[in-house]
Amino acid sequence: MRERLLDATIDCLVEYGYAGTTTTRVAERAGVTRGAQVHHFPTKADLVTAAVRHLASRRADLAFAEMDRLSTSNDPVGDTLDLLWEIHQGPIFAASMELLLAARTDPDLRAQVADVEPQISDLVLQFGRRLFGPSADTTQFRHYAYTAMDTVRGLLVSNWAYPDDTQLEARWQRAKACLRTMAPETLT
Repeated sequence: MRERLLDATIDCLVEYGYAGTTTTRVAERAGVTRGAQVHHFPTKADLVTAAVRHLASRRADLAFAEMDRLSTSNDPVGDTLDLLWEIHQGPIFAASMELLLAARTDPDLRAQVADVEPQISDLVLQFGRRLFGPSADTTQFRHYAYTAMDTVRGLLVSNWAYPDDTQLEARWQRAKACLRTMAPETLT
């Protein structure tokens, strides 16, 4: 039942945005009673924060499933950047951004999202350690990883205003080329 509620929350965030995602709407979409929803997630902030954690787990699963392929790649930096780009496509990213944007004006949500963001960053660093070994245990790598994440997020958010997949792909290739030149030497 929790899984259905979290999936329904993600669907609602994508379809209706944060403001239009109500606990009643989520319960209806999940096919559960409002009482069952309140039992698992007493407030909207609890529900959407759990959804953020759920999203982070999904993204991590997608990334870690590619570990074997990346570890034997002739271009691990480029392929890892492409994977970062791929896992940020679609509804998982859109729902995450809805929460980040809503947290700007909702102090309760902001406190909960602020608690989750370090966990997401830690997953990125864990991935880097598994793929690049000790080279990923440096401040330089952390800054590089965070810059890559910020770049991906920025490109995708800006594309919502001017949706053009051809332009978006060209912008990604340009950004990826810049990110490659910034990669710590120990990774290349």
